Amino acid sequence: MNEQPVSLATELHRLLQARLQAQAGWLPFDRFMALALYAPGAGYYSVRSRPIGRMPSGGSDFVTAPLVSPFFGMALARSVQQALQHTGTSQVMEFGAGDGSLALQLLDSLGDSIVCYDIVEVSAHLREQQADKLKVHAHKVQWLDALPEQIHAVVVGNEVLDAMPVKLLHRIKQVWHERGVAWDASQNRYVWQDRPSELRPPCEIEGAHDYLCEIHPQAAAFMHTLGERLHKGAAFFMDYGFPEHEYYHVQRHMGTLMCHQDHRSDADPLTNIGRKDITAHVNFTAMALAAQDAGLSCLGYTSQGHFLINSGLLTLLENASMAERQQAQLLIQDHEMGELFKVLAVGPGEPWEPVGFVQGDRSHRL
Repeated sequence: MNEQPVSLATELHRLLQARLQAQAGWLPFDRFMALALYAPGAGYYSVRSRPIGRMPSGGSDFVTAPLVSPFFGMALARSVQQALQHTGTSQVMEFGAGDGSLALQLLDSLGDSIVCYDIVEVSAHLREQQADKLKVHAHKVQWLDALPEQIHAVVVGNEVLDAMPVKLLHRIKQVWHERGVAWDASQNRYVWQDRPSELRPPCEIEGAHDYLCEIHPQAAAFMHTLGERLHKGAAFFMDYGFPEHEYYHVQRHMGTLMCHQDHRSDADPLTNIGRKDITAHVNFTAMALAAQDAGLSCLGYTSQGHFLINSGLLTLLENASMAERQQAQLLIQDHEMGELFKVLAVGPGEPWEPVGFVQGDRSHRL
């Protein structure tokens, strides 16, 4: 069992205590999540050297699609290639590049189509892994500490939006509260504490039952900023989530917040703080609206399965081994990653249809 009492000696604990003291003993969950994941020198992505991997024996906590099968990046490359040609760009920008596997797959597949590959990465440990994995393409790769004022690139983000801090809203006996975190000295642990709030979900939740959910102001702000700065190119985001009417379904009353440690999942972010990943499913409707509000067009929205098949995955697998085909099937099967994960594409200027959405586009359901 990995769970341990909160250590009063940890830097993250000291930081959380200082913030709680400055905020009258209560932190909104999004601020808690931001510290738990990203506090310099103390948060999860600062201290975990290898969070992403195939097996827990390697010290990782979760696996992502590029590690499940290299055919993920090879298929995505076909849509990226089309976007580069359609928009007249030769640069790719990846947010949250993990261990560098997707960047390597795209760089290998796209060859001379890419002049520059920019990576925006908050984790120093992951930057080191990316640099090591991408040595052969070192002349094309650079890391950015901040977004350029103008972006002329095809942007890629695989499991980036789900890691952005969310606010928690809790309806209790018909009254909406914002859920935050406090410290219970008698129990020597962090606890939930709800406070009445004017915040609301973006749509009405039917029924009178108690209801817990997330809203995504930080991810929406990110999409809005991207929309303001993406002057030429397109952006593809792959993540697990739903359109708004499914996200806030009356029966989804416990929210989507989830933690990952040692390739196991739990729903308690208040234990093992700083030692496990914290995520929430993405409200893709909110992401599309934020992008549109900043002037981008929605180019497509569909399941990962449809997107990869449209992008030529099955053709790529024709000469693959049986083992490679079995692994790639995990990317597109409905009961694996194919349906839970979605792909959203946005871009500036007149809308056009990327090949990944030629069949099964669900933009009308956002």
